[in-house]
Amino acid sequence: MMTELPLDQVRTLLAVVDEGTFDAAAAVLHVTPSAVSQRVKALEQRTGRVLLMRTKPVRPTEAGEAVVRFARQLSRLERDARAELGMSGSEDPARLSIAVNSDSLATWFLPALARVPEELGLCYELRREDQDHTAALLREGLVMAAVTSSRDAVTGCSVRSLGRMRYVPVASPAFAARWLGGRPHTPLRDVVHDAPVVAFDQRDDLQDAFVRRLGGGRRRGASRLRHLVPTSEGFVDAVAAGMGWGMAPEVQAAPLLREGRLVNLAPDRQIDVPLFWQQWRLDFPALAAVAEAVTSAAADALDGDPVG
Repeated sequence: MMTELPLDQVRTLLAVVDEGTFDAAAAVLHVTPSAVSQRVKALEQRTGRVLLMRTKPVRPTEAGEAVVRFARQLSRLERDARAELGMSGSEDPARLSIAVNSDSLATWFLPALARVPEELGLCYELRREDQDHTAALLREGLVMAAVTSSRDAVTGCSVRSLGRMRYVPVASPAFAARWLGGRPHTPLRDVVHDAPVVAFDQRDDLQDAFVRRLGGGRRRGASRLRHLVPTSEGFVDAVAAGMGWGMAPEVQAAPLLREGRLVNLAPDRQIDVPLFWQQWRLDFPALAAVAEAVTSAAADALDGDPVG
């Protein structure tokens, strides 16, 4: 059972994962590299699983991720207990690690954190990651909570629906006239394939998904002529500058649409991405306060009712 795992061995495994090597972990723990190696091997023997891939840097296996997640939760519980007991060191501010997608970070998420009571004295460590991949950081024990598109709870985590972030296909007026309006009465689906496109990164599938939804004879997706702009603000700026068309968060595109700097290529078409809040299923008052603030802010900022 996890509760029977020797805590010194669990903490040693976490140190190796965080530091990347046995030698670096030994320096942090003030023991020899041999002692670190022996503790990890003993833990692997006790669990009957290989917990680390001996690469550079080391990486936890799937079983190792479970132990690492336990170690981080244990550290958090210990800190809270020390604070309640008024023990030395408990005056350090609470630090919460959260994974959040770039578009949420650029729009509604920071105002959500501003709703958390200041007297809690929280410090945040935000990890920016695509909403389809933030859950992996939870699974690996690298963060305590995440804004994610996955409704399937990571082991040891709870899930709340936040709502839907709406994305609309936009371009600058000049770009739309040049690439998409040159042939009167030609459906968008027949011309959008060849138009340059802006994407967030190689994993950004929103533009391709939009093109596939349009249908037509070519269903592979958007043009291969694409610019990768890995910031939410830079993405919208690149589209407004005429570099290509792209799927932008409606809340972010709205001011530029009103100003005429962007046009909506298909007002009756959009893509709604459901978002969820996943967090460790542990009684952390600070994390509970953040969850309430995030859920409240999402209800105000995101489209539609929470996803069932």
